Amino acid sequence: MDARQPEPLPLWDDDFFAPDAAASDATAAEARARPAWASSVGVFDLETTGVDVTADRIVSAHVGVLDRGGHVTHARTWLADPGIPIPEGATAVHGITTDRARAEGRLAAEVVAEVVAELRALFDAGIPVVAYNAPYDFSLLKHEALRHGIRPIAEPSPVIDPLVLDKAYDRYRKGKRTLEVVAAHYAVALDGAHDASADAIAAGRLAQVLADRFALPHSVHELHTQQIGWARSQAESLTEYFIRIGRLDADDALDGSWPIR
Repeated sequence: MDARQPEPLPLWDDDFFAPDAAASDATAAEARARPAWASSVGVFDLETTGVDVTADRIVSAHVGVLDRGGHVTHARTWLADPGIPIPEGATAVHGITTDRARAEGRLAAEVVAEVVAELRALFDAGIPVVAYNAPYDFSLLKHEALRHGIRPIAEPSPVIDPLVLDKAYDRYRKGKRTLEVVAAHYAVALDGAHDASADAIAAGRLAQVLADRFALPHSVHELHTQQIGWARSQAESLTEYFIRIGRLDADDALDGSWPIR
């Protein structure tokens, strides 16, 4: 697809869950009882030049909407020229080189403005936006907006973060909590990990699966508020663990602000 002319993505297959997932994870009665917000969710993901939300830049982005069945009903994908070289380590993750971004990407300021506008429209319409590890994407987008003189989304709401939800409802499960690992745990397909559109859509479908499995609050605003507290507690617990194993000094602390830092 020509990154200069974002187009809607095609609908995905009906069977985006593993074959036995629907039967094992959600009966028809459970599906009917799922929260109303899960019938239409926005999705958002960024691929970037690095992990520093204050200094790194957007390379690609995706904003879309999924219907009750997890099918794409609206989608926009962007490729940006970040204005700085893309480190080899970042390219190894998302596959986008500096040369490609410069040749095919649009001006960063234009991309940032359009991503902000798409997200603001979803929030204004009352549509919750799913973002896996939301503080990373929303914080980096905020700093990109400020860098380019664009009014940022200072308080994104309502937001749904499957990472926070998974940790809250299955706290003691061992293993990594990357999107790829957690999606596999809940039998949600993720083809092409670290592609902005693939990651965003998988995260949205994961949120819908979690809504069925754990009977999340029917009020999306209540859920948003609960996630603020859960994220803070999770950061405090991880801080204690990192201090105990020597990864943090005793007077250091992880930032548990959510959904933006």
